[in-house]
Amino acid sequence: MNLKSRINEDMKTAMKAREAARLGAIRLLLAAIKQKEVDERIQLDDAAVLAVIDKMLKQRRDSIAQYGKAGRQDLVDAEQFEVGVLSGYMPQAFTAEEIRAAVAEAIAASGAAGPQDMGKVMAVLKPTLAGRADMGQVSGLVKAALTK
Repeated sequence: MNLKSRINEDMKTAMKAREAARLGAIRLLLAAIKQKEVDERIQLDDAAVLAVIDKMLKQRRDSIAQYGKAGRQDLVDAEQFEVGVLSGYMPQAFTAEEIRAAVAEAIAASGAAGPQDMGKVMAVLKPTLAGRADMGQVSGLVKAALTK
């Protein structure tokens, strides 16, 4: 079963169980997927669906930080619930050691010599790490490794 089908099945299950908050989060996800499909006139595969979920997770985390600063715990709780629902569709995240090993391997594979080659290294890493690691942190690790 592909990811989009699994999300649709989870929506039906949430409807039957009358889980309003979970249903709302899943419907937001399906709306974002449908919007991307309509905008680009394509059917999204699992990798593209993961990219949509990753983007939504980043938005939720930013919102949590902003709501926390504003002292709106009710909104923080709602966003954290959505993060929990969305995270359930993401693949198992890489450990820090696995990420460091992938960075070292990508540097060797791309023949990067310095910080100017960061784009080459990131191009090698993105297909394997996207959705399974925070690319901002990966970028920092690559930058640190290339400036040594």
